[in-house]
Formats: sequence, structure tokens, C-alpha cells
Amino acid sequence: HAFGDVAPLAMPIIHLGATSCYVGDNTDIIQLKEALKLVQRKLVQTLEILKTFAEKYADLPTLGFTHYQPAQLTTVGKRCTLWMQDLLLDYERVTYELEHLPMRGVKGTTGTQATFLELFNGDHDKVKQLNSKVCKAMGFDKVIAVSGQTYTRKIDYHILSLLSGIAQSAYKMCGDIRLLANLKEVEEPFAKNQIGSSAMAYKRNPMRSERCCSLSRYIMSLPPSAANTHANQWFERTLDDSAIRRIILPEGFLAVDVVLNLLMNIADGMVVWPNVVQKHVMEE
Repeated sequence: HAFGDVAPLAMPIIHLGATSCYVGDNTDIIQLKEALKLVQRKLVQTLEILKTFAEKYADLPTLGFTHYQPAQLTTVGKRCTLWMQDLLLDYERVTYELEHLPMRGVKGTTGTQATFLELFNGDHDKVKQLNSKVCKAMGFDKVIAVSGQTYTRKIDYHILSLLSGIAQSAYKMCGDIRLLANLKEVEEPFAKNQIGSSAMAYKRNPMRSERCCSLSRYIMSLPPSAANTHANQWFERTLDDSAIRRIILPEGFLAVDVVLNLLMNIADGMVVWPNVVQKHVMEE
């Protein structure tokens, strides 16, 4: 109605074929793309900080652990590269999704473009041109080939699986740091006025790593919800996808954003105690 008021001649056709999904799904894809760009940038920043740490301690021998039992020596820097490799794989996944994420485009109410054909008096070329122009105007080279009323919800599953992968990498890194903190070999940053425990102020609890693991566990729980949503879409579309997507997609990205901020903070201020590291080596 708002558009019709300012363009009265277009009022009879302005909503023709353009269901709420024409606006909503295309907007969702744009937001997913922009959010992935933010994640990609923070992954690069995290890797850069970890690179500095790995180079600094590349030659500091430390006990390797298999089965959490002392094994052959590795170095503190080499162990850091294990964390970096996981995050690099995540970066590559993000880059792939950014390069291949398709726009829903102009598909009509059930994906047949029938109402747009009506708008253009059966001219298929004009419908194709409209689809191409809309997608290019939104910054997309790829268009999803076919759709129902919505783009396939498998795309949401792919995106959340990618975010889960980042969470897995973060959990692995922070889990290692928590174990090393118990050995007194490595500590995460500890602020000047930070209190280790409300009842035991002398403690050095790795609270940033614990927070990171907690959020990562939540992120890792999200892909099954997307999988069930995709599997339960009947025919061209059912509306039981709507409410859950409004939760799992934004919260997944918000949680990953916090996780990556925590990783950068931890990596930038991580402390290594070489004498303790050497003591444990010599004991074995």
C-alpha cells in the first residue's frame, strides 16, 4: 500500500508474484553473505595473532601428549599451528561459501515464475532479465537454479555447519589451553584487578577459555535444528521453518562473533612459563 500510494499506476501489479518470501528470503541470503564476510575477517585476524605466538615459541620444546600421556617432544609453537590449521580450514570453508552462495532471485510464489510471466505477457526473456538484474543489483553472480516458495533450507544447514566447524576449532584450542593452565605451563590473559574465584582469590581460572568452550558447545548444537527444518519442509514450503530460523541463524553468527573475539583476546595475551615447561620435560 505504501508503494502504491506513491506509484498509483503500479498499484494493481506491484505485488504480483512477490510474496513475503521474495523480500524475506533474498534479504536473508544478503545478510548471510554479509555476516560471513565479518566472520572471514575475524578468522584472518585470529590467525595473524596466533602466527605471532607460534613464531615466538617455535623452538621451545615441550612434552607432546597422546591419550593425555607424555609422548615425544613437540614445541609450544608447533602445537599452536594445530589450532591455526583448524581455523585455516574454517577460513577456506567460509571463502568457498562466499564464492558459491546463490541468491534466491525472482522465482514467484511456488518457484515457477508464473505470475512474473503474467506481468510480462508470457515473455520468458524479460523474466530472465529481471531475475538477472535483481541478483546483480544485490551483488550476486550466482542464482539458485530452482526453488519452491523459499530457497532450499539446506543452505541454512550448510551455513550453520560452517559455524559449527569454527566452534569446534575454538573448543579444541581453548580445551588445550585449559589443560595447559592446570599444568601451569600456559596461562590466558589475567587482568590486573581480575579475581580468580569469589571464594579463592588466588586462583587463576581460565575463564575466557571456559566461556569460549561454553558458547562453542551451543553453536555446535545448532546444525541438527537446521537439518530437521530442511527435512520437514513439505513440497514447495511450510511455515514451520520461520520461527526457528529467526533464532538459530542470528544467534549462531552472534555467538561465533563472540567466540572469535575471545580467541583473539586469549591469543594476544597468552603467557608461557618456559621454566615450568622445561621442568616437565626433564621430569620425563
